[in-house]
Amino acid sequence: MLKAALNGNRTPSEHPKIPVTPQQLAQDARAAVEAGADALHLHPRNAAGAESLEAEDVAQALNAVRAACPGVSVGISSSWWILPDAKARLAAVRAWTVLPDFVSVNWHEEQSPELAELLLTRAIGVEAGLWTADAVRAFLDWPRRDEVLRLLLEMPDKPIRDYRAELREMFALLDASGLDRQIVLHGLGESAWPLLREAGRRGLGARIGLEDTLLLPGDFDGAGDNAELVRVAREMLGEGLRPV
Repeated sequence: MLKAALNGNRTPSEHPKIPVTPQQLAQDARAAVEAGADALHLHPRNAAGAESLEAEDVAQALNAVRAACPGVSVGISSSWWILPDAKARLAAVRAWTVLPDFVSVNWHEEQSPELAELLLTRAIGVEAGLWTADAVRAFLDWPRRDEVLRLLLEMPDKPIRDYRAELREMFALLDASGLDRQIVLHGLGESAWPLLREAGRRGLGARIGLEDTLLLPGDFDGAGDNAELVRVAREMLGEGLRPV
């Protein structure tokens, strides 16, 4: 699976093709799917362009993207910086009238198990965001770990040498657990393309988009838009699956 991460917390000041409005998200999502994306991850915005978990903002973004990409799975983020108050975040999710197909829940953040349980109660898929080995351990101790949709192993914007040992430990913990869930491996900035290649090598799900990187492989040319990133990623993953 290749997921397109369309915008994250970036703004058009960082890249002119960052989609913000529902219409922009819909247009970008359609182009990303046509380029080879299997699923979509986005951060809804309010009228001022700020990230939002409010019911109306979530509904507008999801309705627009689904109209442009019927049948494609669409998920959103629940990251703490969108709504730092954990109780307010839970209240926002309870108020949703249009539901995403899945929501990423970062396991190192406050009240992540409570948020995940609420999402499951509302029949929303949970992606467990695991950034560290400690987060993996905490997640594996959660009684409902078998009910999540997939695991997101997310590495920081750093050189490979800075996170290689941590990632190996994370994989070892998951392997020892026997948990049978799809894994999506992805990075940010400097780690985005190396981890996409590693995902292809391991036969794991991958993610790419302007949320994760503004650059094409080689850290030289800037990406034109999300669709270009997805096309390049799909080509790279295809090469990784070819017999040697």
